[in-house]
Amino acid sequence: MATAWGTAFLMLVTSCVCSTVFHRDQRTWFEGVFLSSMCPINVSASTLYGIMFDAGSTGTRIHVYTFVQKIPGQLPILEGEIFDSVKPGLSAFVDQPKQVREIFKKSPFLVPNDSVSIMDGSYEGQLHGQSRETVGTLDLGGASTQITFLPQFKKTLEQTPRGYLTSFEMFNSTYKLYTHSYLGFGLKAARLATLGALETEGIDGHTFRSACLPRWLEAEWIFGGVKYHYGGNKEGEMGFEPCYTEVLRVVQGKLHQPDEVQRSSFYAFSYYYDRAVDTDMIDYETGGVLKVEDFERKAREVCDNLENFASGSPFLCMDLSYITALLKDGFGFADSTVLQLSKKVNNIETGWALGATFHLLQSLGISH
Repeated sequence: MATAWGTAFLMLVTSCVCSTVFHRDQRTWFEGVFLSSMCPINVSASTLYGIMFDAGSTGTRIHVYTFVQKIPGQLPILEGEIFDSVKPGLSAFVDQPKQVREIFKKSPFLVPNDSVSIMDGSYEGQLHGQSRETVGTLDLGGASTQITFLPQFKKTLEQTPRGYLTSFEMFNSTYKLYTHSYLGFGLKAARLATLGALETEGIDGHTFRSACLPRWLEAEWIFGGVKYHYGGNKEGEMGFEPCYTEVLRVVQGKLHQPDEVQRSSFYAFSYYYDRAVDTDMIDYETGGVLKVEDFERKAREVCDNLENFASGSPFLCMDLSYITALLKDGFGFADSTVLQLSKKVNNIETGWALGATFHLLQSLGISH
């Protein structure tokens, strides 16, 4: 899932570096992740491994991409990906920078001095498509949410606020992208905002209450190292309508709404995908196609049956209502807007990490 200000570790290695530096008899943190099949000793010199560490707010994820340049001078072809993740996130080591540095020194891969950077939110946008046909992307993480698409109309370019457009060069072509990352509008940050707890430190003895939660609920939630007590309304309203009123305050009038998105195709990732899976709207393995109105329909179903709805998460009603409000009242999508929910495209995990790896290839002159 995406973060608005994530730390990216970028590495690029050839097979010879991998096979000669990585000693299998050493006991290291990466043992069991980098399997011997990933770095065969007799692999061709035209094989490259792009390695991206996504140090997000809720965990650290590693993407190892295998590229093969079958014909000298042509673009390398993405052959596959190996993925793994660990918790907690890098933020848990904020007071231990030397320890983190030593860990990467022990890595079997080449780690250049400039391989670590704090990533601007605009670079978390993604672009997928074939030939000249492009699709936009929506990513919903815990702390932030992103929207990216390739504008087709001059009006969009003229009316878009400064800072929402960026020129993006990839493989000898330049694209003018609409892309923006909204910090504080991720799913978990939105829970705190809905509860009225976003600017607090938990407040000892105080319970944050919401119409989005079962009336009987009394629970604790730890987020960002802070413990929050929360529960349902003991008295008063409960269900979709009062819940939607609460989440609407989080997004209404706070996000830019480009008219063009209502006529564009979008892929949706991360918590969009997860909550659709949790409510059986799509299959976990294959994903699926939904309309914006499907999220609202499911939110009504869950929220209006809070006392009877069995779920692994007490926040399900709130999450679905927030996703509905974010899509409709935040970004301005129509009820009929179609969303393709997917974790993979062509069997490769989708996300900013792959785009950043392509960018790394180009910066090293490997893309042409």
